[in-house]
Amino acid sequence: MDPERKRQIRLVVALSAAVLLAVALIYTSFSASTEAREPSEVIAAGANGDASEVTGEVVSAKHVGDGLEFTLADRDGGGKELPVEYSGVIPDPFREGREVIVTGTLNDDGVLVAEKDSLITKCPSKFQDEVDPTNVEFTG
Repeated sequence: MDPERKRQIRLVVALSAAVLLAVALIYTSFSASTEAREPSEVIAAGANGDASEVTGEVVSAKHVGDGLEFTLADRDGGGKELPVEYSGVIPDPFREGREVIVTGTLNDDGVLVAEKDSLITKCPSKFQDEVDPTNVEFTG
């Protein structure tokens, strides 16, 4: 077989393998992600035994034994409040008014029973200010 022909075959095989690996990586990264749901969406879905990733604002919180009980509300302030029972590590920035993400299962009593150590606190950005879009000056 001609050496030039061998090089072309190797190149085609190597590029095909690279493309297949890239497609597999993209597919697994998109299929593995889950969308966090708001408390009102979880309440509306009811207790179905499926674990959900829930994001919301902490309305109230209290320590109970080794655990934590807190209430989540939708980030925009609307909707119903969702009580959460959590055990595990509590992040330092956790407090009322902060946005959190927690994974758990809604029980028949309407309480989200969180998975151990699944609580993540979202920290507000110090660079993000509230801007009134009607009062913006453009210079240039």
